[in-house]
Amino acid sequence: MEIAAKPLRLSTADANFEHDFAQRLHWSADTDAAIEQRVADILADVQQRGDAAVLEYTARFDGLQVDSVQALELSKEELKAAFDSLGEAQKTALEAAAKRVRSYHEAQKKANGESWSYRDEDGTLLGQKVTPLDRVGIYVPGGKAAYPSSVLMNAIPAQVAGVPEIIMVVPTPRGEKNQLVLAAAYVAGVHRAFTIGGAQAVAALAYGTATVPKVDKITGPGNAYVASAKKRVFGLVGIDMIAGPSEILVLADGTTPPEWVAMDLFSQAEHDELAQSILLSPDAAYLDAVQREIDRLLPEMPRKDIIAKSLNGRGALILTRSMEEACAISNRIAPEHLEVSSNDPHKWEPLLKHAGAIFLGAYTSESLGDYCAGPNHVLPTSGTARFSSPLGVYDFQKRSSIIEVSEAGAQVLGKIAAELAYGEGLQGHARAAEMRLK
Repeated sequence: MEIAAKPLRLSTADANFEHDFAQRLHWSADTDAAIEQRVADILADVQQRGDAAVLEYTARFDGLQVDSVQALELSKEELKAAFDSLGEAQKTALEAAAKRVRSYHEAQKKANGESWSYRDEDGTLLGQKVTPLDRVGIYVPGGKAAYPSSVLMNAIPAQVAGVPEIIMVVPTPRGEKNQLVLAAAYVAGVHRAFTIGGAQAVAALAYGTATVPKVDKITGPGNAYVASAKKRVFGLVGIDMIAGPSEILVLADGTTPPEWVAMDLFSQAEHDELAQSILLSPDAAYLDAVQREIDRLLPEMPRKDIIAKSLNGRGALILTRSMEEACAISNRIAPEHLEVSSNDPHKWEPLLKHAGAIFLGAYTSESLGDYCAGPNHVLPTSGTARFSSPLGVYDFQKRSSIIEVSEAGAQVLGKIAAELAYGEGLQGHARAAEMRLK
């Protein structure tokens, strides 16, 4: 049976566009109640029984039978051996990607990640102290595919931020270790790594066990069980975000080869049946051309079944009245990945407010950002780019306010504080300020 991918065709001029558009965008972030309960049970069990529970769930879900969690820890020698086992092309690519990701995040740190202070006219010192987190956990997916790029994108900004201990967890179903993932951990400077996945890995990082150390923050995407677990442990530890299915939105003026855009849509659709790929263009003939390329290219794709389900279920080719309208719709969607596939992308970029990452120009395929451009590929999904940002150095730092009030400053600030404290009925606050007054 021939597999076909027919993204929904819409036009903003249609009377029912708003309804059909909303239906195509809709994705519920609500986790299945059975998953929520199962995750709750796993978290509670790991919190209570520690290593023993981690071993039990690893055997059940990953089919990996070992006698101790120590046996699930990857030694630094094994990570280096994984790197050494790679061919020269993979070694070079991995190191080049890591160098670009590191350079970008070092520039990010210099821009706004430093401590600062100043003294006002009465000698009072005010400022902010920026310090790295003590220990972070990075979750690397390992189910449907292996993601060495996720190792780089999570570990390198943590390392640049100055985090002294980075703990990696990655599932290895049936004990199959991906050498590129292990090599990426070596290149990125991961300090300890465990072959543990799922909700039990999140629990081990959040609560700590006899073997797995408790961390201060957990970053990295995962399946519904991982997302649910991260949501539940938030507050005890920090998390980066609750990731939904991957998304790409392409704004095209019709000047980019249609086969390029078709493949860019595939690049997200192949992740997951729930991934979303949308093309907006004011050129109806161009939309037709992209559909023809989808039909031509799909049969040769190894993950064509997943691509077809994604495009049929959540994809769309939308005819707009103009590029300006396409930009306005993009701001409503707030996509994870936004490609401006135009011969003059800088004309449209000022109109774009909400996106995880913006890829300018026909040669800037989203896949370059996924692997080696430099900016982080851990991005907000499901419209959360309206209020969230990409993972970065700042996610692995915290800020402490610095206040040093001089004697002269206490005479000014003390009166203000006392007045407001009495107004709130907090006499202890007021008296503490007044005692410093001459």
